[in-house]
Amino acid sequence: MKDIWRILKFTNQLKRYYFAISIMTILLAAMSQLVPLLTKAAIDQITQLPRGGHVNVGLVAFLAFLIFLTDIGQTYFSNIGGYWGDILSIKLKQFMSNRYYEHLLSLPQRYYDTELTGTIINRMNRGIQDIGDFIQMFSNNFLQFIFSTVFTLIIVAYYAWPVAIMLFLLYPVFIWMTAKTSNKWQNYQKQINNDIDIASGRFAESVSQVRVVKSFIQEARELKFFDRQLQKAANTVKPQSRYWHRQDNLRRSVLAVIFFAVFMYIFVGTARGHYTIGTMVLLIQYSMLVRIPIFSISFLVDRTQRAVANSRDFFEVMNERPEASDDTYAAELVVSRGKIDFQHLSFSYDKSQAVLKDINFTIEPNTKIALVGESGEGKTTLTNLLLRLYEPEKGSILIDDQDIHSVSQKSLRENIGVVFQDPALFSGTIRENIAYANPRATDSQVTAAAKAANADEFIHKLENNYQTEIGERGLKLSGGQKQRIAIARALLKDAPILILDEATSSLDSKSEAMVQQALEHLMRGRTTIIIAHRLSTIQNVDQIITLRHGKIDEIGTPQQLARSGGIYDQLLKLQRGKDKEQSKKQLQTYDISA
Repeated sequence: MKDIWRILKFTNQLKRYYFAISIMTILLAAMSQLVPLLTKAAIDQITQLPRGGHVNVGLVAFLAFLIFLTDIGQTYFSNIGGYWGDILSIKLKQFMSNRYYEHLLSLPQRYYDTELTGTIINRMNRGIQDIGDFIQMFSNNFLQFIFSTVFTLIIVAYYAWPVAIMLFLLYPVFIWMTAKTSNKWQNYQKQINNDIDIASGRFAESVSQVRVVKSFIQEARELKFFDRQLQKAANTVKPQSRYWHRQDNLRRSVLAVIFFAVFMYIFVGTARGHYTIGTMVLLIQYSMLVRIPIFSISFLVDRTQRAVANSRDFFEVMNERPEASDDTYAAELVVSRGKIDFQHLSFSYDKSQAVLKDINFTIEPNTKIALVGESGEGKTTLTNLLLRLYEPEKGSILIDDQDIHSVSQKSLRENIGVVFQDPALFSGTIRENIAYANPRATDSQVTAAAKAANADEFIHKLENNYQTEIGERGLKLSGGQKQRIAIARALLKDAPILILDEATSSLDSKSEAMVQQALEHLMRGRTTIIIAHRLSTIQNVDQIITLRHGKIDEIGTPQQLARSGGIYDQLLKLQRGKDKEQSKKQLQTYDISA
């Protein structure tokens, strides 16, 4: 019950729709109670004829007219309620989708490090669909069922209280028998959801990396994996469905016994003269009003169980808490110079093995520093901490003497531009991707950024220029073109601090030269942190910071460290080594290409 209450509480903002539907439901339930009463009155009049009594024909005709009016009323109330139910359904899905997406965007990077994209999407679709179906069923069917039952039992009790008691017993018996089966059914459903989530996650991965799948000729393997997971789900559905229907047979058989007792009591009582024919018909009609929904309640229970089972994954995500949250009175970051201080910084991903240990260094304004170290030494982690994508376990980061944990995340990220090694573009037009940094940018501002990034020339060679659709992740562009679009995006943002996961490491020489020119333009006048992938880039920075075993190994200019015997000195010696192949392999351990 607490799961159902959580669903209703979560969607409390839509209570005005619930109220409107509830009013229609009550009116519909009340209307459905009138027909048996009107039918009884008509039959009592007509059955006077065999006994030689007088029949009021006008009254009988009027009763028929009232039955007609109740039919019309039920039709209109049902359709008005159905309309509000449809509006509620789409509003509910919109509300829940927005809340889910908003919450996902607030979650820390840690959450995305361990979750598959397909699984995240599948949880949203499954949870929202089943919760939406449940709310619509609850408002359109369940409430009508409740009100109709209450009205029916009250009227039946007035004419034959033993019948009312027997009909009432249907509900605790059914609920008790259903509760006994619910846990086992939901355990089956949990396993089904898990298998489908794995299949959906792999599906999303394969589609997003279809070039890798095709190039390694692994289409059959991916399809087999997908089918195997879905088959596991199908194999679980069999015992789940068998168990459910076996229990449903038992439930409905017990209910049939109770209804047998009800009809036996009514028929025998009428035969003995306790009830008139009209009263007998009334009791039979009200019993049928109870019989139809009680036998179809299996559907309601099935929908409810699915909503409860599938909402748990949805609410599990909603219960995840953002790791980085702003202080109540967080100030706005003001960057006047661009000085950055890393003070006694320590961090680990899984609390067991430290990635960074007591990191201390300062980046002076308007300088370029290169982070150098073997793969996994924490170079990217440092920049993620600066962006507050993760929270440090110890220490602090200051920008112009302002602790980044005391300022709003929005103002922090507004002052930091990022160019990733993977340019990370979106489907849409070239203009939309450049203007992603500033959606209100004018055409002239977008063009100016593209020119500064050496992108304007190739853009004008495309059929639709800046309105060219680039496909998912920019698949229609070359690597160099994508990087220049990403640089134009960063230029348009015009942030005083720049993080550069060096974007030239996988480009051909011509594209690299174009991108490098654009990067030089981008870095001008900014405090720049470079995750270096080329020795040529490292040689042109103001300061090199080398990392070893999660700690700072050396800090100095390229000239100072070239003779220190440290990591940078070793990299230069590897580049000059005679065994080029061996040197290349050793350089790759540092994510460096010569």
